[in-house]
Amino acid sequence: MTATPNDWTPATSPSRPGPRQLRRVQDGKVIAGVCAGLAEYFGLSRRTVRILAVLSIILPGPQVLAYLAMWAIVPADSR
Repeated sequence: MTATPNDWTPATSPSRPGPRQLRRVQDGKVIAGVCAGLAEYFGLSRRTVRILAVLSIILPGPQVLAYLAMWAIVPADSR
């Protein structure tokens, strides 16, 4: 399987010079862009972050509340 540009975007891409900022990504988002934003911020694959998020739902804890809080708090990307 080959990676498409939406599957992996480095955190320090040429289109985003300067310091990294955590933003909800609007391009290629699935629900709210939180996982895509985290993937971009940490330089990981969007697919990997999404799989980890879904798998974490199995574990006890406030993962869903954390996702909802990030959806409300993290600003959307204005690109």
